Amino acid sequence: MPKSRKVDHPIILGVVGDSAAGKTTISAGLAQILGPERVVVICTDDYHRYSREERAKNGISALDPRANYIDILELDIQRLRDWKPILKPHYNHDSGTLDAPEYVEPKEYIILEGLLGYWTRAMRANYDVKIYLEPTEDLRRTWKVQRDTAKRGYTVEEVLKSLEKRKFDSVNFIQPQRTFADMVVSFYRPEGRSEESGAHLHARHILRPTLPHPDLTQILDASGKNGLRLELARDIDGKPVDVLDISGDIEDKRAQSMEDLLWSLIPEAQHLRANVGRFTDDKNRPAMSHPLALSQLLITYHMVKAALGHHAV
Repeated sequence: MPKSRKVDHPIILGVVGDSAAGKTTISAGLAQILGPERVVVICTDDYHRYSREERAKNGISALDPRANYIDILELDIQRLRDWKPILKPHYNHDSGTLDAPEYVEPKEYIILEGLLGYWTRAMRANYDVKIYLEPTEDLRRTWKVQRDTAKRGYTVEEVLKSLEKRKFDSVNFIQPQRTFADMVVSFYRPEGRSEESGAHLHARHILRPTLPHPDLTQILDASGKNGLRLELARDIDGKPVDVLDISGDIEDKRAQSMEDLLWSLIPEAQHLRANVGRFTDDKNRPAMSHPLALSQLLITYHMVKAALGHHAV
């Protein structure tokens, strides 16, 4: 934790996105950077009201707020912000059952990742930094098939059918939360590389003015030829935003320059410096992605600055 910390509550980061949007990968990487002893990661999907079997019988999906204990989640987020422990529900993603609750104590940094973390005003009021993950739909489909067939015992056909059934809920319950994020992170495939799903994906960051984003001008090239490009654009709601693109083919030297710059902007956290951008690929092998690493560092920058009193507006 920064020695000059100026806030008296845990720093709470929200990571929201649709199923298989990369929430767990991002959150696990951030926990490693900040230090597992300083971070607690909570999956808000643990607040599902029904088991997988019950949802199927009731004809309701996990994306629907009615299928979740939203009121309990609101109260637990507030308790954590007040440095109070919670008795958190536990949803078993492997079996689809509701397991025994878990006793969770707050730490200096709290990461709340899941489907409905920004659903209510009461929830949103407790976050210091809010991230929304929005990979292209074809990429998210690939990630979901890879994950659910390898780890959750589904067939490809079952996963594709589930995606189709959830379209309405995704549009009506998940995607509207995008508007509340301080940063929207979108991973997407390079043109002409329809099979790419890992290390060489591009990453686009929509940087909204609700946070004081770092000054990256000294390492940027307006043409984007060096693998980094920052431009002023308009978001889907018409509001002006900065858009930072990081190429999946960025050279190691250029990526290191941005990493060094970001660390120099948070000298209070030099003791947190470690390998970033690590993930497990579709063949269950360890891999490294520069866009992932730099995305994690951008988020880390905001979390450390929040601890110093630099809040979203």
